[in-house]
Amino acid sequence: MRARVALGVAFAAALVASCTASSRQKTLRIFFDGVPPPPPVATSEVTPGPGGSVETAVAGPAIVEHAPYATKQCDGCHDRNGVGGLVAPRQELCLTCHDLPRDKRYVHGPLAAGDCLVCHRPHSSPNRYLLVSASDTFCFHCHASADLTAVDGHQGESATCTRCHDPHMSDRKYLLR
Repeated sequence: MRARVALGVAFAAALVASCTASSRQKTLRIFFDGVPPPPPVATSEVTPGPGGSVETAVAGPAIVEHAPYATKQCDGCHDRNGVGGLVAPRQELCLTCHDLPRDKRYVHGPLAAGDCLVCHRPHSSPNRYLLVSASDTFCFHCHASADLTAVDGHQGESATCTRCHDPHMSDRKYLLR
């Protein structure tokens, strides 16, 4: 039984320590037969992006990568000695590098709770700003469109929400700019 637990811990440690899709795939092949090869990726061209992200041009849609992830500086967020745990509590981790002063009167709920991962992916995303879904429908990831279309100011509005609302914080109610 102890051997199984030790093997499980070794597997978890090896998988977490693997920062790239290719190295994770190689790690899986050590433990399992029949792991399919990763999809082919064209030579990438790295371009610095907004908010500490890096946009990598590959075959297919562009992928936005968090700069520490793209440059394989995993230990900026992950504690290698603690088997891939985080270097700070999850609710504080992003703010150790990203300077978002919370001095505004209204703060978006996920940011106030320190849960940046509600809106952003930590490593990479096919969406700008590492968002969890496409920008044009992003707010509907959490907010029901039926509730928002009932608001007078939204009647006939087709613009992106962030044209009028700040996604993080504002001194104006409803995070208005």
